[in-house]
Amino acid sequence: MKNFYHNDPNLKQILQDQLPQPFWEWADKELGIFGELCAGPIDERAVHTDREGQPKLIRYNKMGEEISEVWLNEGYRQTVEETYNTGIVAYVHKEIPALEQKGNYVYAFAQAYLLSHAEAGFYCPVTLSQATAYLIDHYASEDLQQLYLPHVLSTGEVELYEGATFLTERQGGSDVGANEVKAVPNGKSFRISGEKYFASNAGACGLAMVLARMDGAPEGTKGLSLFLVPWEENRKEGLLRIRRLKDKLGVRAVPSAEVEFSGAKGFLVGEPNKGLGYMMEALNLSRVANAVASLGIMKRAYLEARNYARNRPAFGNPLTHYPMVQDTLGKMATKQEVELNTLFHVIQLMDKVMGKQTKHEATEEEQILFRLYVAIVKKETAEQAIHFAHEAIEMHGGNGYIEDFVTSRLLRDAQVLTVWEGTANILGLEVVRLIEKYHVDTIFIEEMKKRLANINEKSVLSEWVTRLEEELSSLIQQITLIRSSKKQELQTYYSKDIAHKFAILLESVIAMETAVKRGSREEAVAEVYLQHTWNKDEMEADPVTLEYFQIICG
Repeated sequence: MKNFYHNDPNLKQILQDQLPQPFWEWADKELGIFGELCAGPIDERAVHTDREGQPKLIRYNKMGEEISEVWLNEGYRQTVEETYNTGIVAYVHKEIPALEQKGNYVYAFAQAYLLSHAEAGFYCPVTLSQATAYLIDHYASEDLQQLYLPHVLSTGEVELYEGATFLTERQGGSDVGANEVKAVPNGKSFRISGEKYFASNAGACGLAMVLARMDGAPEGTKGLSLFLVPWEENRKEGLLRIRRLKDKLGVRAVPSAEVEFSGAKGFLVGEPNKGLGYMMEALNLSRVANAVASLGIMKRAYLEARNYARNRPAFGNPLTHYPMVQDTLGKMATKQEVELNTLFHVIQLMDKVMGKQTKHEATEEEQILFRLYVAIVKKETAEQAIHFAHEAIEMHGGNGYIEDFVTSRLLRDAQVLTVWEGTANILGLEVVRLIEKYHVDTIFIEEMKKRLANINEKSVLSEWVTRLEEELSSLIQQITLIRSSKKQELQTYYSKDIAHKFAILLESVIAMETAVKRGSREEAVAEVYLQHTWNKDEMEADPVTLEYFQIICG
């Protein structure tokens, strides 16, 4: 594979549909360059970082003084420079010089998707930098913005400050309200003290966005405030230290650490006691990024499996000659394409809901739907990334289990995506909260019905409209039953099942819309997706994956 961008005509079509023509023409050229970089040098460096060049903690200098520095190999540092200079973080918040206009999340996440083909571990710090840029741009004071934002948005003009977001504490985990890190006023700044237990990009970041509790603040999540903590200034003064780096199963490129603050200087961002609300907005951004990483891994796993099957002979024929292999590859291709289309539908809405100039233009229903979409797409794609990596390993046989091939790393890296930014349990609970508080189920069902009504009756997929309307009615019945039950625990018990049902309904509608818009190949993609989503337990006399294998997989 020489170029991940040129290997993905579906991505090209998405961008051509969603970007204005001058922006699309520029983006197409830039992504072609970046796609080649990701498939070549960045991919090669990723192998080295994962195997021999992992981050290392340098605790002391030669004089025995504690310095808490993190060593990063030179190839990794080169990837940092090349990637950030493309504007992957910056161009959401500042003008693209060649276009004299700001970019958007659609373009930024297209870059991130290509990057994740090669190195999901390196994409983690990029995500944290995107979240840091969002928080500073939207909520920091003008003085803090002038001082720090140019560095976070650097594309080579000034020193780059990568970002980090520190939430997790040992006693809390997902229970953020149990956080104990303290913030004490000190003139125009604060002194931050306490421990963050899973702090990714520690030692590599220039700024950390930290949740802490001021004296006298309420208990629980309502008492948390957000602080900007400059890393190097505090490290050099001995006001923070890294206790240890985590020895992780995968995503080894990113240094994840236990960090202790001992009166570190920090600056309040936004209003006191509103830190979790700000961080939850950034978390939605990170959850979308998590889904982007999952889909990057899914695409890479599919490409590796397809290419291996084409070139691996068995019993006198290439593997792609055999129906079982055609079925596996056909299902992988269709699921990945439909989920990519769905994700960029969500990202397009994200530009409206989270854009600095447009967030107040989004309707209340759009904001609620966006939160639902983020939760269900993050959950679904993270689980699928593991499944895809598994399928790629199995396609390679014994070779897939050997570290000489990328497949084993894909599986190790994919596993964390079900955990980062909220497990399936947490995301299921988010869906339940949206149902209880905002009646998101009613909003979603009306939206899906409206969109199904626009499917042309002459479409070859029109018969599926009735089926999906039935499934929407089934979802209503399930939610009504749970609401009316005297057993309140049923809501949480079935939360993941309901989240999954929301996800596959959304994907099904978008698969049909895409087919109607684009034509014959996408009709085949939608047919395979719908058949194996809703009729997966039925035996087929003429399996659709075999019928459309050449059309879909080439």
